[in-house]
Amino acid sequence: MDDLTDSEIPETARAIYADSTSLDFRMISEPLTGALLRTLAAAKPAARFLELGTGTGAATAWLLDGMDPASTLLSVENDEHLQSVARRHLGHDRRATFVTADAEPFLDSLRDQRFDFIFADTWAGKYLQLEQALRLLPVGGVYVIDDMLPQDSWPEGHEEKARQLLTHLTSDRRFQIVKLSWASGIVIAVRVDETARIFP
Repeated sequence: MDDLTDSEIPETARAIYADSTSLDFRMISEPLTGALLRTLAAAKPAARFLELGTGTGAATAWLLDGMDPASTLLSVENDEHLQSVARRHLGHDRRATFVTADAEPFLDSLRDQRFDFIFADTWAGKYLQLEQALRLLPVGGVYVIDDMLPQDSWPEGHEEKARQLLTHLTSDRRFQIVKLSWASGIVIAVRVDETARIFP
């Protein structure tokens, strides 16, 4: 089985991959991650999506390709130069709103809002302010992170941070968790109704 057979890459994502290569930007969501994000997005009609870490917009393009017309996507990035690539290729899509800001204070500003799907692709909402991000999810809300398998680019000590994050998420009884050795390593967490859940 070929993982990407019949998984057509969106034209916007192809253009973003090309621009990212010319910028030598390597911290980009690969097509396998994108294909999974698109499929998960398709399962959330009329939903509110939040992306923490636009980068150049590759994952953004995949998410938009899976979202229905009634859904919206809010994407935040602190690097204006990188996000300008996403704005150039995806800014015409009325479902998408791009914010150039530091994700940490931006997360705090969202405390009273709810999002049905969060893709945390930066430190904020993942290694920092995890709880602030998780609280934004209603029952049935989906939280996704990638880059959880060991990477050559990881600085010393990061593997332990990743291990601690995985331990924290798998022990959080508000969520059903699945860890996938897929692409760079994916974790999907779905918020459940604690009052209705039968715990062992």
